[in-house]
Amino acid sequence: MPQYAPLDIPEDGKLAANITHFARALRRAGLPIGPGRVVDAVRAVAATGFSERRDFYWVLHACFVSRPEHRAVFAQVFRLYWRDPRYLEQMMSFMLPALRGVQEERRAAPAEKRAAGALLDGLEPEAPPPDADAGEGVVEVDASLTASAEERLRTLDFEQMSVAEMAEAKRLLARLVLPVRPLISRRTVAARAGRMADWQATMRGAMRQGGEVTALARRARRLRWPNLVVLCDISGSMADYSRMVLHFLHAVANQKGAGWARVHGFTFGTRLTNITRHLAARDVDAALAAAGAEAQDWRGGTRIGDCLHAFNRDWSRRVLGTGAVVLLITDGLDRGDAAALGHEMARLHLSARRLIWVNPLLRWEGFAPRAGGIRSMLPHVDTFRAGHSIATLEALATVISDPRDGGEKARLMRLLGDGGGPEAGGL
Repeated sequence: MPQYAPLDIPEDGKLAANITHFARALRRAGLPIGPGRVVDAVRAVAATGFSERRDFYWVLHACFVSRPEHRAVFAQVFRLYWRDPRYLEQMMSFMLPALRGVQEERRAAPAEKRAAGALLDGLEPEAPPPDADAGEGVVEVDASLTASAEERLRTLDFEQMSVAEMAEAKRLLARLVLPVRPLISRRTVAARAGRMADWQATMRGAMRQGGEVTALARRARRLRWPNLVVLCDISGSMADYSRMVLHFLHAVANQKGAGWARVHGFTFGTRLTNITRHLAARDVDAALAAAGAEAQDWRGGTRIGDCLHAFNRDWSRRVLGTGAVVLLITDGLDRGDAAALGHEMARLHLSARRLIWVNPLLRWEGFAPRAGGIRSMLPHVDTFRAGHSIATLEALATVISDPRDGGEKARLMRLLGDGGGPEAGGL
């Protein structure tokens, strides 16, 4: 734990109230904290005392932190809340970069931003409101729902969003539509304006008319809808992005009129998990909670080659047999056998009607295919696109409807041809 100044405990005897408010800030930052944990924390502090800041930190940590990914957020909220009684001013000074522009905002660490947003969100100061004269001539403008604020949110990186921005982004993702054009089947159906003559139906009609052909029956190609299969990387480097992508996937799976026959969802990190049945739940929070409980490798390592091998072996024929479109959501940073990964990607590409790779690393202007996993995967995809914001996910609708769209693949393949870097290492 970082070394901070000595702990400043309030002198008004309201330690339990301060711990309660601290727990509320943690809950706004995403930690699953209920009243029972708050009671346990108050009792634990009363039993152990709070003469040492380090002991106080770890007592609250033991009561409130239950997952490894919550440690960084807890540390930031603790540092900002218990530094001194004027933490609100420090929160405001920390959040000022959000008012200066997107470039300054992106410099803030994600855990710090979530902590600051949690402390500011819903804060009710105990001090009386200022006099009316003191605020004369000051006009407060709420721009949270304006067009410019929404446009800024659409282009903001998922990793840099605050708690409030993530909640608003999830509402925007729930409204996104991912339409698809129908496929023309080789099978035919009876149609009045069909281009093909149906001689069997014509002869049957003639037999009912005493052998006289009075009308020529026709047939047309039958239209059918493809499946959508999403393979989403939930390893440690992709956790912030995959959480938002799964919200988007839930919206696509439950939208009406988009045209997909079925939407199949799979997560992978160190192993492959089928979460299709969980996406059928109407409530997105319940659906993702059930999916997260089944996917035990959340925020773990990455074995893309092994997981794609499991998909090709166990699921490919079941879900890709009708000309499915595959969305592969991953950064491609795999330290396994590059040759085996390339082989599994080739198999997946041959089984799918279209393979679209969505990679959040494309948000960097100087991105180049230097990592061995990316170099092995890139030749076997139809489209290579960014996937770090709402705007990039909205662009998938255009990508799916235009089979000629290759995204950034052609440019990066030229870099590969020019010797775009070592087989492993950086980006």
